[in-house]
Amino acid sequence: MLAVEKKIVGLYVDAEREHARTIGTRIASDFRANGFEVVDGKNVAQAALMITVGGDGTLLRAARLAIVHDVPLLGINTGRLGFLTELDEDDPRLHDLPSLVERGLFMDERTALQAEYGDRQFFALNDVVVRKGEVSRLVPFGLRVDDGASTQIAADGICVATPTGSTAYFLSAGGSLIAPSVDAFGVVPLLPHTLFSRPLIVPSTSRIEITSDLESAQAHLECDGDVLCEVAPNSCVAIRLHPKRVHFARTAPLHFLERLEAKMLWGVSIKDPRR
Repeated sequence: MLAVEKKIVGLYVDAEREHARTIGTRIASDFRANGFEVVDGKNVAQAALMITVGGDGTLLRAARLAIVHDVPLLGINTGRLGFLTELDEDDPRLHDLPSLVERGLFMDERTALQAEYGDRQFFALNDVVVRKGEVSRLVPFGLRVDDGASTQIAADGICVATPTGSTAYFLSAGGSLIAPSVDAFGVVPLLPHTLFSRPLIVPSTSRIEITSDLESAQAHLECDGDVLCEVAPNSCVAIRLHPKRVHFARTAPLHFLERLEAKMLWGVSIKDPRR
């Protein structure tokens, strides 16, 4: 469990949404009233915990800051799904959040990805996507895992996901659900031109290389849904396990199947009124 040794918390709020800002202001006031110092995401280095207020996207953006300083994340959902966050905005425990933090939280450790292009490195908690640019036709992508031969795939792109990201875009692209405790990554082509395309599950120790083989157009490198750079024709993006882990703070140990049922209605009958 995480026991707070220093009363400093970071707060990362979806500033574009007024409702999230309102809840963030209230949380900051509650912590200060209980003797905590509250800092923003840019000054999180000394914090014992970073609290995010928004949706899953807010938590993913905060993770880029938190992982640098090994600060655990506690997500509060004011968005639509909130699969990665720990508490919903109407959870009564929010009114006693400082006491909840002081009593101790459970740690949920997650693997992340590191994408390398040229001399640049990029972090992704959910997924790395190499996608065709502004061209209407299919693009031949080269896919290579470790020392194997390169496979040519005509598609709109290729997605590589962590177990955390297997419930996000990877799932929408036809990928498999991967339990968070599994040391593996998922690989799936995006809209491939074939009748026989299945997701690939590889060990987390793998080095995955994606090459855009179209000579006349650029591709895009995306991490957790954000376009971070363009990929030049015939150049390679290498993807591997990030050297650090992301830590989620939980009020109780996570039960993956229960979360799938609660948030995505996995296993729920089509006759169930929740559908």
